[in-house]
Amino acid sequence: MDPWLRSAIDYIGSWIEFQLTTIQQPGVIIAFAHRGEIVAEHAFGLANLDTGEKLTPRHRFRIASHSKSFTSAGIMKLREQRKLRLDDPVGQYVGGLHPRVAETTIAQVLSHSAGLTRDGADSGQFIDRRSYLNAKELLAELKLPTAIEPGTRFKYSNHGFGLLGLVIETVTKQPYSAWIKREIIEPAGLRATEPDAPLPKDASFARGHTRKLPFGERCVIPGDNPAHAMASAAGFVATAGDTARFFAQLAPNAKKSVLSVASRREMTRHQWRIPQSFEGYYGLGVNAGKTDGWDWFGHGGGFQGYISRTCAIPACELTISILSNSIDGAAPFWMDGAMQILRVFKTRGTADRRLRDWTDRWWTIWGASDLVPMGNRVLVANPQFINPFMDAAEIEVTGRDTGKLAWAAGYSSHGEPVHRIRDKRGRISEVWIAGANLKPASVVAKEIARRYKPRKRRPTP
Repeated sequence: MDPWLRSAIDYIGSWIEFQLTTIQQPGVIIAFAHRGEIVAEHAFGLANLDTGEKLTPRHRFRIASHSKSFTSAGIMKLREQRKLRLDDPVGQYVGGLHPRVAETTIAQVLSHSAGLTRDGADSGQFIDRRSYLNAKELLAELKLPTAIEPGTRFKYSNHGFGLLGLVIETVTKQPYSAWIKREIIEPAGLRATEPDAPLPKDASFARGHTRKLPFGERCVIPGDNPAHAMASAAGFVATAGDTARFFAQLAPNAKKSVLSVASRREMTRHQWRIPQSFEGYYGLGVNAGKTDGWDWFGHGGGFQGYISRTCAIPACELTISILSNSIDGAAPFWMDGAMQILRVFKTRGTADRRLRDWTDRWWTIWGASDLVPMGNRVLVANPQFINPFMDAAEIEVTGRDTGKLAWAAGYSSHGEPVHRIRDKRGRISEVWIAGANLKPASVVAKEIARRYKPRKRRPTP
């Protein structure tokens, strides 16, 4: 692994922990796979606010629409075995559909261009007001016509991927969950992944959580309800490590995979532009895009109480999976931030040896600043930001503990001095950046308590 990449991975973990604490989310796990192998896993926060159970990398989450990528891999595997074709109409395999639905092709359903309803007339299954649809209920809704003309635009459909689960059952003559586990999950080496609930009794499972509002506090959402016929669209349960491993195997340049290179190229190829998105596309069961010159693919997921995001960057041979266990989880935003962090580390390169001890998190009452050495400069990052290096000042180190702001934004302190102060043991105890005196969090916390902690108020008569 390139040294810059290791440094970036380390910083992303530290930054996400800070973000979690700052915005008071219940928990998050993040995993990094490089060349198909897990190189880092982190778990921060709690698996269950009611019990105080600490989150670990071994906890499984509902990964929701990541399930679609597994289902797509299953379809592509059957295609490789010549048991179906992508241009086959779905009505060739599943009976009882409305004629317009029956005419749509497997490829159209995989790419969300079949024009199907997203979630039917009542999407209460996603807000715990009803159970997820069984096969009979799903088929009843698919007796209705498509919502729009097929093949005209990208239109997301959970019902469509539920239908693909039924296609798999027809072709294999086996239950979807049993076949997908034997043919896709187990060959991919995933030991902590299930297509649906319930889970094995010995499995660690992170519970979901509500927002604080409108009730006034977060409540635990059990999250262990089965997805039934919608498992192929939203039912999967996995760790971040397993999720990263799987998506790493979908990269066309992956050395190990359950699919052929041709299948992976077809899955990750941009089939449809996603309306109202910035460089967003969908392939076959995966979404894709370009960020700062890097092509990426992956998927997101939202199950009641859980928000997740996975992104594979073939050029870096890196896959990142972020799973959060609250319905307002910040996984999509953190993934965007992680991509920005990676690009900055890649552009700047590995830190010069003499700068490597210029790293730590320092505080004032305004918040935290991270000193992050890269190349021949030390960047002053703001971990409160989703892109912590946006407008980051740059320190040119001139001595063991001295430097100057070689670049800073117009309203900042460009050109002014920087110096570190050591205690009697020779350890850095504080940092001056221009006129700002930054100290450890514990010191600033005591200062705030001493200056601003409210006195006990007398009860109102």
